[in-house]
Amino acid sequence: MQRERSTVQRQRAVLALRVERERGMSEPITVVLVDDHVLVRDGVRAYLSAQTDIRVVGEAASGPEAVEVVRSTAPDVVLMDLLLPGMSGIEATQHVRRISPRSQVVVLTSFHEDNDIFPAIKAGALSYLLKDVGPQEVAAAIRAAAQGQATIHPRVATRLVSELSGSRTPGVNPFVELTEREQEVLRLLAQGHSNSTIADLLVISEKTVKGHVSNILAKLDLDDRTQAAVFAWREGFVRRESS
Repeated sequence: MQRERSTVQRQRAVLALRVERERGMSEPITVVLVDDHVLVRDGVRAYLSAQTDIRVVGEAASGPEAVEVVRSTAPDVVLMDLLLPGMSGIEATQHVRRISPRSQVVVLTSFHEDNDIFPAIKAGALSYLLKDVGPQEVAAAIRAAAQGQATIHPRVATRLVSELSGSRTPGVNPFVELTEREQEVLRLLAQGHSNSTIADLLVISEKTVKGHVSNILAKLDLDDRTQAAVFAWREGFVRRESS
């Protein structure tokens, strides 16, 4: 257990350094906090303010306010609660993704039922965290989101896996239609790498990687990268020792 914890901490440190290196110290990750509880916002802001590579540029206590703050700041990441006055976090996520496509939404909520998880992801949320995570996990998810990488809480991942398991025909290898290159991309995607990192590792262009990802989603009948990653792990296409 201690070894696993140390490994996770090292991975977070590496990700933080990679983000700083790729963005430059003069360009911190900009974040908007959306939660109707002042104590939650204050606690998250206090921790994030101590991070040299993250800067909180706005806050909102309601759905409509979140949309306006994002419209004026166009942040890299929006930390979004789901239960909000005036407009749900799911609806706010839809508006955010429409008015600021560059802004990645990280859900941070107490709700983990199917009627919360799937609508949020379909609305455009990249990551889904529960409020039992610590501040380090929140910061790590923000850094990952800035790189286009999803972070899914284990309990939420279980729900996603259960949903995906009902769409597969027993006994059929779902990966046989993927080319060798598409399989390489899927393995790296499932391990949490961004398109730019995959491009560097495979010595191809980022545009080519995006094309492979689109083909993978179409062939596996999946909607997004998060589903592809969960599916790859569940089906044993990616092994723990290969990550």
